[in-house]
Amino acid sequence: MCGFMVVMTRPVLDFWFEFASSYSYPAAHRIVRLVRTADVDIRWRPFLLGPIFAAQGWDTSPFNLYPAKGRYMWRDLARICADLGLALHRPDPFPQQGLIAARVALVALAEDWGPDFVQAVYRAEFAERRQIGDRAVIADLIARLGHDPVRILTLAQSDEIKSRLRVETAEAQRIGIFGAPSFVADGELFWGNDRLEQAIGWARGQGRARP
Repeated sequence: MCGFMVVMTRPVLDFWFEFASSYSYPAAHRIVRLVRTADVDIRWRPFLLGPIFAAQGWDTSPFNLYPAKGRYMWRDLARICADLGLALHRPDPFPQQGLIAARVALVALAEDWGPDFVQAVYRAEFAERRQIGDRAVIADLIARLGHDPVRILTLAQSDEIKSRLRVETAEAQRIGIFGAPSFVADGELFWGNDRLEQAIGWARGQGRARP
């Protein structure tokens, strides 16, 4: 008697995030529960917005370039965080330098403690007003999660990890990402914390209205 096994794979959602991004803070805390409920897998994709902004002629966040937009964003973020029970204290300066954190995130994600690290960085930045561009701050977060800061930071400074982050940033730019958080499901791009549920639905094959 012959038989065969059908391998069922769960839908996948790519979560593109930048540690300087304000709206990525609530998104990073909402996404784990939401995808678990929806039976969807996440691919955590850290990248850098700096090169993408530079290509548009910007040298800082659009929330700084357009003050009215910035004022709205901080008030909107306060409402969102209050609803989620997340503390919010505006970091100074804004945006923060997320290069070291992004490199460490790639190491942590390869070792399966990435989501915890990502959330810890966002809390340090937006709840505790810590300087995430400071190597000592990142080392403290790594230690609090039970890992060796010297080993992890050494790996994060390797040519391999530096190259991977450049590749991820180039890929984000190639597929048309212009801000964070962004989500990609089955080739479809969704931008913003408020599009997370729609992106998850798309990954599951729901609501696919084609243009």
